Amino acid sequence: MQEASVGQEISMAAEPTKFDKLRAIPWSLAYEIANTFFIQLTFFGSAFVLFLNELGLNRTEIGFLLAVFPFLGLLSLLINRQVARFGYKRTFLYSFSLRTFFAAGLLFTPVIAARFSAGTVLLYVSAITIAFAASRSTAMTALLPWQQEYIPNDIRGKYSANSSIFASLAGLMAVSAAGYIINRPLGLERYSILFGLGILFGMTSIYLAAHIPGGAPDTSGKSSLQSHRDLLIPLRDRRFLRYLGGLGLMTVATAPVFAFLPLYMQEKVGLSPGSVVFLQTGALIGSVLSSYFWGWLADRYGSKPIALTGLLLISTLPIWWYLTPREAPLSLPVALGIALLQGMAGSGWGIGSGRLLFVNMVPAQNKASYLSQYNAWMGLIGGFSSIFGGRLLDVFSGLEGQFLGLRVDSFTILFAIGFLLPLFSAFILRSIQTERELGISQFAGLFIHGNPLLAVDSLIRFYFAREEPAVVAVTELLGKSRSPLTVNELMESLDDPRFYVRFEALVSIARHSPDEHLVHALVEVLEGNDPALSMMAAWGLGRIGIGSALPALRHSLQVSRYRSVRAHVARSLGSLDDTESIPLLLDAVREETDMGLKVAFASALGKLKAVQAAPDLLDILYRDRYPSSQKEMGLSLARLLDAETAYIQLTRSLLADPGTTFAQQVDNLRRSLQRRFPQQEDLILLLERAVELFARGELEMGLQEFSTAVRSLPMDQLPSHCRQIFAEGVTRMQEFGFERTEYIILVNLVLEKY
Repeated sequence: MQEASVGQEISMAAEPTKFDKLRAIPWSLAYEIANTFFIQLTFFGSAFVLFLNELGLNRTEIGFLLAVFPFLGLLSLLINRQVARFGYKRTFLYSFSLRTFFAAGLLFTPVIAARFSAGTVLLYVSAITIAFAASRSTAMTALLPWQQEYIPNDIRGKYSANSSIFASLAGLMAVSAAGYIINRPLGLERYSILFGLGILFGMTSIYLAAHIPGGAPDTSGKSSLQSHRDLLIPLRDRRFLRYLGGLGLMTVATAPVFAFLPLYMQEKVGLSPGSVVFLQTGALIGSVLSSYFWGWLADRYGSKPIALTGLLLISTLPIWWYLTPREAPLSLPVALGIALLQGMAGSGWGIGSGRLLFVNMVPAQNKASYLSQYNAWMGLIGGFSSIFGGRLLDVFSGLEGQFLGLRVDSFTILFAIGFLLPLFSAFILRSIQTERELGISQFAGLFIHGNPLLAVDSLIRFYFAREEPAVVAVTELLGKSRSPLTVNELMESLDDPRFYVRFEALVSIARHSPDEHLVHALVEVLEGNDPALSMMAAWGLGRIGIGSALPALRHSLQVSRYRSVRAHVARSLGSLDDTESIPLLLDAVREETDMGLKVAFASALGKLKAVQAAPDLLDILYRDRYPSSQKEMGLSLARLLDAETAYIQLTRSLLADPGTTFAQQVDNLRRSLQRRFPQQEDLILLLERAVELFARGELEMGLQEFSTAVRSLPMDQLPSHCRQIFAEGVTRMQEFGFERTEYIILVNLVLEKY
């Protein structure tokens, strides 16, 4: 028993439970906040590029130093197995400690610059950068597999969104502080202040990361040969290679642009160094505003559509940067607006592509091999991109002119690359097959169909509503939006324990735009044991109008033990134009004894234009004693005559002025018959008298003359169901007179076909 307990403890240490992972999320988010301050104030913010520029480094030298970080990502290929054996968490903590120690060397740069030559300063900064990058690369080799382990896949999009929001807010504060300090007249010492603050946050991030679970050493005991074989597995995965190819193009396109954008804003647009750093606030605000939405969309609709949307938005950024006014009062506001779009686009791309990597591309059993290849590839491409960007700007530094009325300089070429290559990247990533994810066109359709603004508003209200009346009201809005964005919430409302919330959800689903998921949900309710809800589900299925509901409706028509459900099922089958259900409905209408159900079945047969059911419908019309259902039966028979609209119009006109209505109707018939049968003078005379009597309001006498006239008409040329309706109508017209106007209307409708 003791051995089993020890084994269980080891297993739990190696594989944290989901409970452990969720409990550690605050520590992970806090680590990322502290780390954001560190990277923004040291090597990865605009301040570092401005710092190198102030040291007198040219573009190529700056590009080389920036390339050190990604190039040393190639270390992952060499050390991934050793990192796994030593433990991802332990490797990360030790490497991040070294990273922070090396970053502290930047504090002494002003002293070195004051006493030694520019070449010595370059060597010193390069040595610090290389040492920092090597320790960082080792840490990143450990971090990515560790993150795949401690972040649950089902909330990865939401986690990435929260991480992005908190990191962006932290970055916003860091950038604001950096912009303020850089604008002070303190020389190089102002950068030392920034670096010192960053190092404090770096040490804090190590303490916070120590509380995250997982990352235990790999004790699988694989041989070196097996480890090398595992390293080749990703190279045989075509989907993964396409992913790396798309990411590579994206990096080549954007890394140089983003790296040298601060210099473009300073030299071409004319912004001050402090304003250039301040531009990052726009990007960070854009990230804060959009991250949660991106993460929510990624968890719900998949990684790829989010990544592609962000990528396409990023491809437009070089155009906006190029069009930014230069040396103008609007330069800073316009640049801030573009930075806002940059933050939104970058957040979408980062959340989508990151989730695509961890959830769709990297199998958990080979995460070390896949992620080391990812690190190495991104390092190689990232390093090349930085050197390429710096060298390109130096080579074309003297380029100034116009082409077709457009300004052309070295940054124009960089922007052109930044626009075109992401489009090729999107084409590659789009070809990657992923399971149960929307395509980019389907994803775009989410924001085209229905009312997306009302959908977003109702979604926000939905997650904040607590009391039943508020939830019912919000559920109604979800349906009114008719947007695919609200489908999941409507389905969730069907599982609410409160009856009226479920009832309103059914009504809202019926109002919603057609969706197969909603149809499936309605079918489940239809087959349930609550007659009120099953009845509403049957109605909703007919209103949505999707044919996939037909099998379930036919089944319920035969087996449901609730009369109300069977009645609504029959009407829905009629609304869905299900001619295959005609035999079922004919049997039901003939076998059923309940008049209410017979009316429902007969109504469906009329909707389906089942002319063989004419005798059954006429029988129900005669025996029914309720005026409303009598009118409905008359309408069902009118549908067999293809005269639904005329029946409705005549019914409404009779309520207002029956005499004039029938006078006009019979007069039209008289003119038609007079052209066809000019020799039938007696017939025409009877009809003329009927018109006169109807016009004077003598309805019963007019009806008597009308009946006498039409009974003499030969009806052999009409279809059998028309003859049946006419014969029954004339008989009942004489029996009931104006007490049952539906018979009079039906006779007139048959005569219009005569």
